[in-house]
Amino acid sequence: QHGFTYEVNYGYIPNTKSPDGEEQDVYVLGIDKPISKIIGVCIAVIHRTNDRDDKLVVTPNGEDFSDLEIENIVKFQEKYFKHVILRKSL
Repeated sequence: QHGFTYEVNYGYIPNTKSPDGEEQDVYVLGIDKPISKIIGVCIAVIHRTNDRDDKLVVTPNGEDFSDLEIENIVKFQEKYFKHVILRKSL
């Protein structure tokens, strides 16, 4: 529809607001086919230090991915931004 292809499922959480004024964006990892909805677990946040548009990293059933795996999956988009991956401290 828009002339480009994302290499990972990407969308937003309806009825939310992120700091950039839009709905909260989400990368969905662990599902290799296009989807329209998911119930999943947020395993990380990609915090952009030079932009106001953080991204949630969600997986079905809380499947875990290492920081390096996340970086490799989302680098097609995140290479344009300075960012850090934030995780819940245990």
